[in-house]
Amino acid sequence: MECCRRTDPLFLRYPRRAWAEFLRHEEITDPEDLLTIRRALWAVDIGEPPSLQPDLPQEILTGGPEDWPAFRDFAQANRTAVDGITAPSAALRPGGAHGWRVDSGLQPGPKRDGKVFVLFGLRPDLVGWPATIEGRPSEELLVHVRHF
Repeated sequence: MECCRRTDPLFLRYPRRAWAEFLRHEEITDPEDLLTIRRALWAVDIGEPPSLQPDLPQEILTGGPEDWPAFRDFAQANRTAVDGITAPSAALRPGGAHGWRVDSGLQPGPKRDGKVFVLFGLRPDLVGWPATIEGRPSEELLVHVRHF
């Protein structure tokens, strides 16, 4: 249930959520640090997201490292019964998963809450596309990250 290792590409469905998870886990809060980031970011077709959602308090689902064991225990207990879990993003603040529209310039899309999809087991059936090979998140995203 570890997030993304430094060397792993981030597999995502919503890029803001993936970048927020990266910034949170790397404890990046300074806009200057964003200039040093060069990461591969992928889009992966996972089909229908898993329907199981953790029956855990919101404080645990959006907490820090001290809360990870409770989520890991939930995942371990359900690992053989389902192929994955859908959970709220701990890294994005509510409404922070909005996309963008072009209307007389770049405008934020409707507010959305970020979600994390945890898939169990090997998944050779999944297909992915590199969205960027050496990208970095925007400075604007930092205010939407729920930092530790």
